[in-house]
Amino acid sequence: MPAAVYSPFEARARERSDPVFALHVGDTWRPPFEGARAEDLKVDEIAGLHNYTDTQGLPPLVDALCEKLRARNGLACERDQLLVGAGATGVLACAVGSVVDPGDEVLILAPFWPLIRGIVQAFRGVPVEVPFYDRIFDLEEALAALEERISERTVALYVSTPSNPTGRVLPGDWLEAFAEFARRRDLWLLSDEVYEDYVYRGEHVSLAPLAPERTVAVHSFSKAYGMAGNRVGYLAAPREWAAQARKIATHTFYGAPTPGQWAALRALEGGAAWIAESREAYREVGAQAAALLGQEAPAGSTFLFLDVSAQLGARGLEGFLADCFEDGVLVAPGASSGQDYGDWVRLCYTALPPEKALEAVRRLARRCGRDVPPVAAES
Repeated sequence: MPAAVYSPFEARARERSDPVFALHVGDTWRPPFEGARAEDLKVDEIAGLHNYTDTQGLPPLVDALCEKLRARNGLACERDQLLVGAGATGVLACAVGSVVDPGDEVLILAPFWPLIRGIVQAFRGVPVEVPFYDRIFDLEEALAALEERISERTVALYVSTPSNPTGRVLPGDWLEAFAEFARRRDLWLLSDEVYEDYVYRGEHVSLAPLAPERTVAVHSFSKAYGMAGNRVGYLAAPREWAAQARKIATHTFYGAPTPGQWAALRALEGGAAWIAESREAYREVGAQAAALLGQEAPAGSTFLFLDVSAQLGARGLEGFLADCFEDGVLVAPGASSGQDYGDWVRLCYTALPPEKALEAVRRLARRCGRDVPPVAAES
């Protein structure tokens, strides 16, 4: 279980005098919309702004999330099925800890969000990687891949759509098939939907309504509303599962930050236009970044996943990442997203303002042997 998953050069980058274009961590250059920023939260307007709140979550936020899940995701959700926690990372860890015993296996569609493997390991589970998003485009083949890797120790299947890191959006009939597979094999479903608002082609389909009795759906204000530092995410799960997850939350992070939850509530109430603007901005920069790298424009999320095997010499990916660092660019090693992806890199094209992100991508493209003219970015 590695201590660092996103870049081996992160510490050195802080000491570097030249500009460094950091595309290795998923984030956004856009501040939250006005009304939900830190400076908009006033102690004379919000009682108990800096006090603990209910461990389940700020009560008005829990109520609002129930309404959102019913209206947006089609999930018949009640309050006792909700848990607000320290980011989607925190609530997903609570969900995994609620159903995984030591030695239990979790099928993980790969390449995957880098932290899910470590979360399973943290609860002494065994992550079983299923190479998928970059190579399986037939539903029967997908189900066969799951059947090939399932065992008597398998307890859950982790699915992410839109995908971090490939940007792939899974269609509804695939999710229906996964739900039926889970029923047939008596598995829990871990549905990572943190990029539900950032779909550029196709549509987002929520997995939980297709198998509500066995699915935990995980969502994030970090990604939806540009609030990563606030550490607020939430899950919806069957009643008994949510109750167990809340126990783990109480005994680990206790509760999500109260100011972050108030900001989340304001975002939920008034942030629709901000999301729409962000989606169009992300769509545009993602398409431009993909074109520079000779890739298809992503269908969703905020990442590109790039096969750089042709550029690797005797020094391997470590040498390639070092060369990128010398170019002033940080990208994440593909192996963080799956053991079969040691010749890949992941980049987040929304982590910097578009002009800087695209300058970083140009440098990466030239490192990959593409004929891309330089365009200077502001330092």
